[in-house]
Amino acid sequence: MARRSGVLELAVLGLLHEAPMHGYELRKRLNARFGWGRALSYGSLYPCLKAMLARGWVGEDAVPETGAPAVRRAKIVYRLTAAGEERFTELLAEGGPSAWEDDNFGVHFAFFARTDAAVRLRILEGRRRRLEERLDRTRAQLHRTQERLDTYSLELQRHGVESVEREVHWLSDLIASERVAGARPGRERPPEPEPTRDTERP
Repeated sequence: MARRSGVLELAVLGLLHEAPMHGYELRKRLNARFGWGRALSYGSLYPCLKAMLARGWVGEDAVPETGAPAVRRAKIVYRLTAAGEERFTELLAEGGPSAWEDDNFGVHFAFFARTDAAVRLRILEGRRRRLEERLDRTRAQLHRTQERLDTYSLELQRHGVESVEREVHWLSDLIASERVAGARPGRERPPEPEPTRDTERP
């Protein structure tokens, strides 16, 4: 989980951007959206929240729970602060190599609706390059070792190749869509200035 600590920060800020929630609900949403399952324990989530509290990125409110007075206790609800909003925006703008990795790409992709179009395209293209490099290595390894592999090992490697090929095709379709959308008139393109001779004509 240490390798996931950076992207966990983005995921937590992104979910709290949608709505305040308590730790149990936050962990449930993280697991459901990103498929982390048992890998994300409270031992990973709460240190992350504690660090965010210290930095002022999140705040916490005590909300009384319903139930018998003898067993009733306050529930801690976490919310995004203005500083956390700024930090979330900064993380969304990061489109470098770390955003292309297996553990990170899905989280960045989940928040593409709030990500700048140029950053989205940079992440998609970077992810595709990373997978194409992996595909070349895997194919070369398969070519070298297929005569020495048993049937099941060979099928497993072929399955891996096909899985990467499918994702490359999927990314290519997304990249094409992003480019088409970016080329539409009036989208993220300043208006063309009128010719000087027209504006200076008496």
